[in-house]
Amino acid sequence: MAIRDAVIAVDFDGTVVTHAYPEIGEDAGAVPVLKELVGNGCRIILYSMRHGKLLDQAVEWFRTNGIPLYAVNENPGQKRWTSSPKIHADLYIDDCNLGCPLRFIDGEKRPVADWVRIREQLVREGFLD
Repeated sequence: MAIRDAVIAVDFDGTVVTHAYPEIGEDAGAVPVLKELVGNGCRIILYSMRHGKLLDQAVEWFRTNGIPLYAVNENPGQKRWTSSPKIHADLYIDDCNLGCPLRFIDGEKRPVADWVRIREQLVREGFLD
């Protein structure tokens, strides 16, 4: 039985897409896993350093890929119990996190999040069946 209603903060560049900032990189393999999380009732927060038009493009990437976002760079649910600007989530997925599995894509100089191994971790931790 998967954990339901978890809030998951997800980085964008180097995590959901390959590194191409300020452009939008290619899907790093995140789309099916993110859709599976949403299908299990998880709420996704886009947690990104992008701002303005560049952030709008990242939000549009989620929309185009059929992944609904709970929020962008905030957790609206935490406003009732804290005024802290730090985003509260049950889980953070970010290529810069210690322990985030990474892989190199052919020709890339920087690694990106390895969504095959991330999915395996999500199953082990109970976020996915």
